[in-house]
Amino acid sequence: MKSDLILSNICQYISLSPVEKEYFLNLLEEENLSKKEFLLSQGESCNHIYFVNSGILRAFHINQDGKDATVMFAVKDWWITDMYCFLNVLPSMVNIQVVAPCSVLKLSKNNLDKLYDEIPMFNKFFRILMQNAYCREQLRTIQNLSLPALERYEQFIKKYPHIANAVALKQIASYLGITPEFLSAIRAKKD
Repeated sequence: MKSDLILSNICQYISLSPVEKEYFLNLLEEENLSKKEFLLSQGESCNHIYFVNSGILRAFHINQDGKDATVMFAVKDWWITDMYCFLNVLPSMVNIQVVAPCSVLKLSKNNLDKLYDEIPMFNKFFRILMQNAYCREQLRTIQNLSLPALERYEQFIKKYPHIANAVALKQIASYLGITPEFLSAIRAKKD
């Protein structure tokens, strides 16, 4: 199992002894997926949080009309899950699909709870992770409510160039809350 990246991610915020690192790593499972495979499907039990070792994932919700809305992307060194459903042990509200072949390390809800008990510093790590995610989503909501589509697109390209170059235009449009046709028109005007 590739563990250097996840340990580096965690050790940005907390310090772990070699024994604690080993305990943590033993709670993880590695999973490798091909393009278009689903890591999680809407309606399935959401029992894991995932760390991306490589590749790109997209979380999206499909509404009653069959339209999808991209909630987030996740690339190397990011975490992803349906957080609300994971924490509350509910069926997932989102699909998580592979955009580019990926390798993830997954941690079950039961093992996360064990981790909190055995290594209390992980409470701090996951609190920081949640705070950062909440701040990112709050900023995204404000931008979606207050900025014109062109500015939202420009900010996405500036903030996530590695994602913008790797995912379909349709998926970017879905993330920005606009139609692919409108995004194409915006891009045409910009060029």
